[in-house]
Amino acid sequence: MTGFYEKLLGAADKDNIKVGEEMRKHTSFRVGGPAACFVTPADEKELAAVIALCRREEVPFFILGNGSNLLVGDEGFDGVVISMDCFKYCQADKETGILKAGAGAPLARIALEAYRATLTGFEFAAGIPGTLGGAVVMNAGAYGSEMKEVLRSVRVLTPEGEVRELPADQLSLGYRTSCIIPKQYVVLEAKIRLRDGDEVSIKNRMDELARRRKEKQPLEFPSAGSTFKRPEGHFAGKLIEEAGLRGFSLGGAQVSEKHCGFVINKDSATAADIRNLCEEVKKRVFKNSGVALEMEVKTLGKF
Repeated sequence: MTGFYEKLLGAADKDNIKVGEEMRKHTSFRVGGPAACFVTPADEKELAAVIALCRREEVPFFILGNGSNLLVGDEGFDGVVISMDCFKYCQADKETGILKAGAGAPLARIALEAYRATLTGFEFAAGIPGTLGGAVVMNAGAYGSEMKEVLRSVRVLTPEGEVRELPADQLSLGYRTSCIIPKQYVVLEAKIRLRDGDEVSIKNRMDELARRRKEKQPLEFPSAGSTFKRPEGHFAGKLIEEAGLRGFSLGGAQVSEKHCGFVINKDSATAADIRNLCEEVKKRVFKNSGVALEMEVKTLGKF
């Protein structure tokens, strides 16, 4: 990557580039080896230049939010991780009910901004530990609501380097899916349409959902949230429990005793511990129920 690094210096400021950055610092699982290069672009121009360089040089790259739905291998990632940390802006317009935010804005911050503007409809996302970009890509949801219900439009960077604004109905939003990854778009910004609400009611709803998360989810341990997608007609956590896997562990990784849908870093787990545990869970659930679980958590790099 030596020759590539020199070219990277022409696309991004040296202060925005780190070599060999440990990814455990940037994932909610708190595991993951080094990224060959870790870039935090200062603006859209620098972001576009870094991505264009990676494509031209055929160097793999990964767009990172806050790493809340990501498992990075212990041997790291031999490519470029691009952090969206500088795209955290968020602004609500009370008159129009439109909230505009950058791809790196945490969902919790967006929910707080909506609350301050007394706009309702985004309370469901207040406790989702992710950023707006990832939420759009995965059509994130919780407690019966999802992004497609509130998303108005999204600004994306295309593989050709063009910036386009797409209405939500052109994103093929489904259960934990969209057309963004297949089309190799990079989310830059999104507009969210909300409704005029009542301050007390919004706060009460957010507090209620926070209480339910604390009661039912293992928030005290590093994890990536719900580990598996919900199989059609089933609940992943219930299938895992029925397979006798509550509390099942491999190395430092464990199926949460509090919620079987969560795999947690219980005791200094490695990324391999977590991946191997997930594979064993999938195997045993299929044997017990005939249902094939699919990972909701994304994997990156070498294990």
